[in-house]
Amino acid sequence: MRNGAKTALVGGVFAVMVGGAGYGAYNIVTAISGGNGSPGTAVKTGPPSSAEVKETTEKFFAAWEKGQAAKAAGLTDNAGVAKTLLTNYLGSAYVTKVRISPGTPTGATVPFSVSATVSYEGKSKPLSYESELTVVRGVTTGKALVDWKPTVVHPDLQEGDTLVTGEAASPPIQAVDRDGVVLTEGKYPSLVPIMEELRSAYGDTAGGTPGIELAIRRAAEGTADKTLVTIAKGKPGKLQTTLRASAQAAAEKAVKKYAESSVVAVAPSTAEVLAVANNREDGFNAAFLGKVAPGSTMKIISAATLIDNGVTTANGPAPCPPDATWQSQTFKNLQGMTPNENATLSESFARSCNTAFVKYADEVEVDSLTKEAQERFGLGQDNWKTGIPSFDGSVPASGGPDTAANMLGQGQVQMSPLNMASVTATVVTGRFRQPVIVPQRLDDRELAQAQGLEANTAAQLRQMMNRTAASGTAADAMQGLGPNFGAKTGSAEVDGQKVSNSWFTGYRGDIAAAAMTQEGGHGSDAAGPIVAAVLRTGG
Repeated sequence: MRNGAKTALVGGVFAVMVGGAGYGAYNIVTAISGGNGSPGTAVKTGPPSSAEVKETTEKFFAAWEKGQAAKAAGLTDNAGVAKTLLTNYLGSAYVTKVRISPGTPTGATVPFSVSATVSYEGKSKPLSYESELTVVRGVTTGKALVDWKPTVVHPDLQEGDTLVTGEAASPPIQAVDRDGVVLTEGKYPSLVPIMEELRSAYGDTAGGTPGIELAIRRAAEGTADKTLVTIAKGKPGKLQTTLRASAQAAAEKAVKKYAESSVVAVAPSTAEVLAVANNREDGFNAAFLGKVAPGSTMKIISAATLIDNGVTTANGPAPCPPDATWQSQTFKNLQGMTPNENATLSESFARSCNTAFVKYADEVEVDSLTKEAQERFGLGQDNWKTGIPSFDGSVPASGGPDTAANMLGQGQVQMSPLNMASVTATVVTGRFRQPVIVPQRLDDRELAQAQGLEANTAAQLRQMMNRTAASGTAADAMQGLGPNFGAKTGSAEVDGQKVSNSWFTGYRGDIAAAAMTQEGGHGSDAAGPIVAAVLRTGG
C-alpha cells in the first residue's frame, strides 16, 4: 500500500512474563481464554447451551455494530487480539454503518451476514459478506465466549493478514488471451485468484494507474493482496497471457460439474498454459499450487525410470500378480483386476497394475525415481517461474515401503495438475519445457531447465499412453478423441478420506492436460471427463 494507507493487524498473540514463570503462564492462559476467574471459583464446564450461544452472539454483534470494540473483544476468548482488529476495522480501515444479521445456529456455530459502508476521502461504497463464528466455553471463567479467529471479522482473513484502505498496492490489469480476447472475471470466474496474482506481479509494469480500495494485505510472502471493495477505480494496464479463451471456457465449464476439481492444459510445443480452472469452495488455486499424491498418473515417470535404468521396456516383462510385498508392506491392485504373470510393461501400464511396479522396486536405487523426475521432467527443484506462484512437484528419495509407494504416486510424492500436465507434455515432445502463463519475453525471467527424455524412451511412453487411451483404463473418457492421443488414469488414497482422489492426464495433438478431483473416485470417473472436455477444444 502506498503513502496514506491505513492498516488493521490480524493475529499475533503475545504475552509478557512478569515476576516469574508461573505468573506469566497464568496470564497467557487468562488472555487466551478471555477470562479473569479467580482460583478456587467453581466454573461451568461442557459445551455452551443454546441459550448461552444466543446470548453471547447477540451481545457480541450488538457491540460490534455500535463500534464498541473493547466490549465486543471482551466477549471473545482472545480479547487482546480481537480488540486490535475490531478497533481498526471500525476505525482506520474506514468500515462504518455495520449491520449484522445472524442465521440459524448449528450447535454452537452461528452463520451471519454483514452489511456495511467503506468511506474514504469523501467517497463511499457498500461492503457485504457472510461469515460464521463458534461459541466455546472459557477455560478459566467457564463463560460462553466467541472462539476468536480472523475469519470472524471477514471470511478471507488469515493469521497475520491486515486490512488496508487507501491507494492500491498495484494498478489493475486487463488480462487478454494469446489472441487479444479480454479475459474477464465475470465470464471466467475461476481466474479470480490467478488475476490477483497477475496483478500483483505485473500491475506496476503493465501501464495502468492504481485506484482506491479496501483490501486484504496477505502476511504470507509472495501471496497477492485480495481486493474487497473498489472505492475509486484505477486505470487498468493490458497484460498478455498465454491462455486460449476457447480452452479456458471449456475448462471452466468442465470443472463446474465436479466439486473440488482443478485442471490445467498446456501446449507441449511451447509449454504455454492454455487453460487453468478450479472449482473449489475455498477459492484456492490448486491447479498450480496443489500438493497432493498423484496416484497412478505417476506411473508415467515410474515407467520412464524403469526404461532408462534398463530394467524393462514397453514390450518387455512386467508381471501383474494379485499382490506384491516390499519391505513388509503388501500392495494390491484395484478390485476385480485379473492377474497376469506374463504381462508386458505396456499392458500393466494400460491396466494400471500396481503390483507390476512394486515388483521392480528392488531393481532401482532409492533415488532413481527422484533423479528421473528432476533430470528428465524438470520436477522437484523449486525453480519454476510460470509468471505466478506455482508448485513444481516433490519426488523425495524415500526409503523403506515408500520406495515402492512413490512409484505408484502415493508415499511421499506430491504433485499439482500443472505438474502432471507438464509431465505429459514432456512425453509428447520428448523435451522438457517449463510451463508459463505469462510470456517470458515480457520480463525475461530465467526458466527452469532439464535434460528431457531420450527419443526411444519418449516413443515407448507415448505408445503406452496411446494404448491406455485406446483400450485401457482411460478408454471411456478418451472415446472419440483418437488416434493421435494418449492418457493415464490415477486414483490416490488419502488418509481420512473414504473415497480416493480422481486423477487423469492426457494429450491430443498439441494439447496436454491434467485434472484432479478430490474424493472423485477412479481416474475416469471425474478427472477424466474434465480433461477430455479440454482436449476437445484443439488437436
